[in-house]
Amino acid sequence: MARRLEPLTLDNLDGLPVPCRECVFWELDPVAARHAIRNGDTALEKEAWLSQLLLDWGTAGILLSVDDQPAGFAIYAPAKYLPRIQAFPTAPVSPDAVVLATGRILPRYLGLGLGKILVQAIAKDVMKRGFRAVEAFGDSRWDGPSCVWPTEFLRAVGFGVVREHPRNPRLRLDLRSAITWRSEMEAAVERLMGAIRPEQSPSAPVTVRDALRSGPE
Repeated sequence: MARRLEPLTLDNLDGLPVPCRECVFWELDPVAARHAIRNGDTALEKEAWLSQLLLDWGTAGILLSVDDQPAGFAIYAPAKYLPRIQAFPTAPVSPDAVVLATGRILPRYLGLGLGKILVQAIAKDVMKRGFRAVEAFGDSRWDGPSCVWPTEFLRAVGFGVVREHPRNPRLRLDLRSAITWRSEMEAAVERLMGAIRPEQSPSAPVTVRDALRSGPE
């Protein structure tokens, strides 16, 4: 089973699952999002958001494929690029953290540890950029695919709650204490950075070894 990670760009934006391709839950504040939905402009707003983010900050999303078939994705960015954060009761995010906004593993690929692979690759990239942590908002009542990560998943991949809430706690993954994976896993994720950071290698995704199979989805 060949696994591959590549950076999210305007060229492969259509690789996102259909509902996510035009979703602007994180990209716009609630009022602007409702306006875009009424006008049918969500796809254009998504492209404009990603274009600006790529110019300002660089790659902030990962597409994951298995045997050349889409299997999942994750999007992360500094808080200032994610207006929806303001609507969460457990905001704001810590200034030393990047936000793991949203993502998904397609149903047929659950149980293979792919979610953990995404988080580990993001953690390595974020630490290289000088941040100390990744934070995320969980959904403790999650009952199906949505724009917010299940709290249970975030806990399973190493996040700890920093601000409690019955529905949307804010969780944090401290990068200095979290980078404790096996040496071979570290090496594999390091090689993936060539695909995740376009300034190093914008067009050459790297196959992930099956040794990364373990872990929660």
